[in-house]
Amino acid sequence: MRITIRDLQAMKERGEKIAMLTAYDFATARLLDAAGVPLLLVGDSLGMVVLGYDSTIPVTLEEMLHHTRAVVRGTQRALVVGDMPFMTYHITESEALRNAARFLQEAGAQAVKLEGGGPRVATVQRIVESGIPVMGHLGLTPQSVHQLGGFRAQAKSAEEARCLLEDALRLEDAGAFALVLECIPAELAAVVSQRLRIPTIGIGAGPDCDGQVQVIHDLLGLIADFVPKHAKRYAHLAPVIQEAVQTYLAEVQQGQFPTEEHSIRLGAEALAEVLKAVGPAA
Repeated sequence: MRITIRDLQAMKERGEKIAMLTAYDFATARLLDAAGVPLLLVGDSLGMVVLGYDSTIPVTLEEMLHHTRAVVRGTQRALVVGDMPFMTYHITESEALRNAARFLQEAGAQAVKLEGGGPRVATVQRIVESGIPVMGHLGLTPQSVHQLGGFRAQAKSAEEARCLLEDALRLEDAGAFALVLECIPAELAAVVSQRLRIPTIGIGAGPDCDGQVQVIHDLLGLIADFVPKHAKRYAHLAPVIQEAVQTYLAEVQQGQFPTEEHSIRLGAEALAEVLKAVGPAA
């Protein structure tokens, strides 16, 4: 059976840490699900690590739905959260609700995530009241990178910290089932996590959140030239992949692949019939 938002709430109440990872395709989702990851985010970070954009802003709703479908097909147990991309929940609450519904109805996700507090609180409430679980996201909100002046730590002043805590409490009151806290001081994240009844999921927010989320490409070392400060490499697969590909190239060029093991052969009688029909090789 799939993990539910009630299961996540129970994990917080038991003091059990929640591990969350991003996934963007069927094969990766299948591996992560089999490994026991309870919570998978189809993040709009796919714009940067999969599609090669400089930010998450160009990612479209159709792209997010496409990748969410693939992840859902690769899972049986994990709760799959679809990230609502830039400007799909900003214009009107009705449009936000319609777009959120597509993640569940068309892509098979069990929840959606959207960024921001303030005016987004009413939007979260409208979506939740319609039966769609919503995960909030405060701190560094990548869709607002230009407004924030870059990918920078947030809530470092007393006033910013107060506003973030207020937004967190308002999102909880609006019905959000969990809250991502990105790139904020660890001490503030600890206070927010203690004050909220719902789970907090940290990324660059210290060890005292109720859970942690990482981009799978960072965790596996798939991007060789950059490691965010908040990320830990548990493997370094980029050189492993490059070495495997280089070995393949050499074997093809040298005629070492494919071998008999990788070839299909016909019996003598069948071969004779085929050659009679098509003629021998030139």
